[in-house]
Amino acid sequence: MTENANLAGGGTHVDTGELATAIGSAEQNQLEGPLLLREPADGTPEPVTTAAELAAVIAGIGAASGPLAVDAERASGYRYSQRAYLVQLRREGFGTVLIDPIALPDLRELNDALGDTEWILHAASQDLACLAEVGLHPKRLFDTELAGRLLGSERVALGTMVEQHLGVRLEKGHSAADWSTRPLPHDWLVYAALDVELLIPLRAALLARLREAGKLDWAEQEFEAARLAPAPPPRVDPWRRTSGIHGIRNRRQLAAVRALWYSRDELATRRDIAPGRLLPDAAIIDAARRNPADQSELARLSIFAGPRQRRDGPRWFAALEEARALAEDELPPVTSIALDAIPPAARWRERAPEAAVRLTACREVVAALAETHQVLAQNLMPADIVRRFAWQSPPPATESSVAAELTALGARRWQTALVAPPLAVALAAATAPDVAADDRIQR
Repeated sequence: MTENANLAGGGTHVDTGELATAIGSAEQNQLEGPLLLREPADGTPEPVTTAAELAAVIAGIGAASGPLAVDAERASGYRYSQRAYLVQLRREGFGTVLIDPIALPDLRELNDALGDTEWILHAASQDLACLAEVGLHPKRLFDTELAGRLLGSERVALGTMVEQHLGVRLEKGHSAADWSTRPLPHDWLVYAALDVELLIPLRAALLARLREAGKLDWAEQEFEAARLAPAPPPRVDPWRRTSGIHGIRNRRQLAAVRALWYSRDELATRRDIAPGRLLPDAAIIDAARRNPADQSELARLSIFAGPRQRRDGPRWFAALEEARALAEDELPPVTSIALDAIPPAARWRERAPEAAVRLTACREVVAALAETHQVLAQNLMPADIVRRFAWQSPPPATESSVAAELTALGARRWQTALVAPPLAVALAAATAPDVAADDRIQR
């Protein structure tokens, strides 16, 4: 790569060797305009695809020092699975490596070589599952997105944070690409390498700010919780998330939506294609509403007239026939029956006024603390924990009982320590017998 080819900003150009100095002057960069990083400073490597290449990577990256920058690319919107189609790693003393996990699906030896090295990921919850599928499991984690949220940032995209904290703008543009494509185009590889290029200096900047704000312990608890988080349970009635279903109130039509959704999901799983690319949600809703009498009538519907839909037409019509054959007591209810039986908060005032009082008190406490400590309210105390606590927490509340209940619901130690004392006071005041319920709810 020629000098000055990859980094530019504010009308000036800097040599790739000056990148560290440029990053170290982030405040000055922001005054003059962010530097634009078009390519990695050391160039863009080709993906590692052979066992011999991987062995060299294991030896080299294992001998390097410091934290490890990690990212992965999936093919969301193109493939059904959420597997990794590219893994990007960077470590000081070794540089950047791109690994093709399709050619090399078992990276456990690499994981062993890394030992207890701290991994740096941005929005780790999005990538840890697909990394685990190929044998990569961090022993320690630093999540740059979570760090930004704890510092009160509402805009926590990687590019935004790099620009804010390092004064560098990344050349982006392929986040929605089909990463299952082979061979991967060079400009996609540039994009992938840039995703880990600045994670190490970004971690250093965020670490300093967390220490300065007294939030490092908070961050460490959040990082560990993210690292150990279990896979989310399967959704109840996932077919109810079909776009446009809110307009359908007929139970027989809902049965048709359900049958088409599950038929599409089975086919998408088998072909490893994103469901919406096989049959759009709009087509499912249209077929459920129109209830075609035979396959030829189904084929006359606009979306079903295409060559792909004609090929799979018998499948879709069979699903509709299955729904038509159901007895009345086999039809789905108009609304889903939630497993936790907690109604939407908007209905609490009528159905459970005391719970509505508690919810108002909880939200006020969390909002006030979030403003005081300059952290996003959702990260100070997740909304689902607040909702569950308010629904089931009976008065009178003491600091110890509030802390115990929040902990049982999944709150971290730092969250409970901050929220429990003022929340106990607020709940005691909000549930005082001399205060009218309507006044407490409206306050």
